Amino acid sequence: MTPAPFNIAAVVQRGRLGFEALLLAASLRRADPGFRGRLLLMEPQPGRLWPDDPRLPEGGLRERLTALGAEFVPFESRIFGEPYAYGNKIEGLAALPDEPFLFLDTDTLITGAVSALPCDFDRPAASMRREGTWPQIELYGPGYAETWGALYRRYGLDFQASLDLSWPDEYWQRYMYFNAGWFFHKSPRAFGSRFLEYATDIHKNRPPELVCQELWPWLDQIALPLVIASFGGGRPGPELAGLDRDVTCHYRSLPLLYARESDAAVAMLEAVAGDKENRRILRDWPQVKQMVYQNRGRKARALFDRNDLPRREQMIRNALKREGLWLR
Repeated sequence: MTPAPFNIAAVVQRGRLGFEALLLAASLRRADPGFRGRLLLMEPQPGRLWPDDPRLPEGGLRERLTALGAEFVPFESRIFGEPYAYGNKIEGLAALPDEPFLFLDTDTLITGAVSALPCDFDRPAASMRREGTWPQIELYGPGYAETWGALYRRYGLDFQASLDLSWPDEYWQRYMYFNAGWFFHKSPRAFGSRFLEYATDIHKNRPPELVCQELWPWLDQIALPLVIASFGGGRPGPELAGLDRDVTCHYRSLPLLYARESDAAVAMLEAVAGDKENRRILRDWPQVKQMVYQNRGRKARALFDRNDLPRREQMIRNALKREGLWLR
């Protein structure tokens, strides 16, 4: 049975995210021309939390996104804004049409038929492509169980049900933790409202067990598993393995894409960047100009064996920086 259509949501604003949105939109149209949903670009509007206008300016880039079928969805930043731009993915959800959605970080390429993914929108899930970035355990402070348990108790959630018992006690992967690079649910308004509620509460009124923890930039990823648990969701099953693999590629930066991602992801990047309608716009973005058009990405790719990559992303970044191949 063909999965029901759903919308894809991402954030767009002035600067890098505008160019990333073009790669996202162009790769979607190339990889999945039969996609029946809407591509919705959540765009923060000027206000007290933005010292400068965050909107994507009128002009060629905005026009090209529209030509590729993207729709701009304005929203007001009431809580986060420029001081915590990751909050855009939280606050923007309320402005979306209340239909099943898949949120993707803007630095994502579509490399397969995303419309064929069997997402159960009644049971939300999120990306497992993450490292143990939070919490950072202090020598004499609360451990993983005490830290996460305090949050689950605060919101009346079942902490024990969230545990992956295949991992040992006090090892970070035992505790439900996601990368916020993708997540989905049937209602962006309900999901976004709870996401904003939890994130704001954690930020302004953290439990005592979190007193020694840094919350930024991880606030969205701290709140996300709690939101997913509150709607009866959890870790994604094997049927969603295409996300972060054969269907989508959350590359984070183009040097990292060349260093570690699949041949299919590189081919998709170079195909959409080579399209003449995209090229005339993307050549103004240093990442594409240097990595793709000036072939520095191929130099970055030659530094690494994709079958034997360093275990931590920071090690890849450091190697790229040593070779003068890091851009963000």
